[in-house]
Amino acid sequence: MPMVWSNSFSIGVEAIDKQHQELFKRTNQLLEACQQGRGKEAVSKTLTFLEDYVNTHFSYEESLMQKYAYPEFTAHQNLHREFTQSLLKLKQEAQNNIGLSLVTQVNKFVVDWWINHITKVDKKLGAFLSEKMK
Repeated sequence: MPMVWSNSFSIGVEAIDKQHQELFKRTNQLLEACQQGRGKEAVSKTLTFLEDYVNTHFSYEESLMQKYAYPEFTAHQNLHREFTQSLLKLKQEAQNNIGLSLVTQVNKFVVDWWINHITKVDKKLGAFLSEKMK
């Protein structure tokens, strides 16, 4: 089932929301590919996208956190590092074998990130930045 973007996912910072929308789109592409039995093909593309995405997106978020002295910068940055390390492990697994287990792991990894990071941690950051960037 595709995920549908709504304002409830917005954190209130336009540039970050646009980046999140791209992640949302790519997540849906992976979910759709899995439903069509093309999950193995889509996993490599998704992992490559995620590697580029985290470099750009995390750097941007962290630069804003530093610029506006976000009090939870270190904790937020640590979550970014954990995500990046998990992503690298998934990429290493993909080099050896892309099986159903890996497809399932990547799906869960991306969806969990949406649920646990963007809709909670990034929302908090968005509220802080929206106030500071007025």
